[in-house]
Amino acid sequence: MSKAKFSDGFKRDAVQQITVRGYPVVNISKRLGVIPTRSDNDS
Repeated sequence: MSKAKFSDGFKRDAVQQITVRGYPVVNISKRLGVIPTRSDNDS
């Protein structure tokens, strides 16, 4: 399975929607069509 490639602008906008605008990660991921996953650092 390959990882999706997202542009820097796409990533920046997604992060801003969460950190600046305060939207929940689940809502933004659904809106953008991506599935949130736990990273190896999330323990």
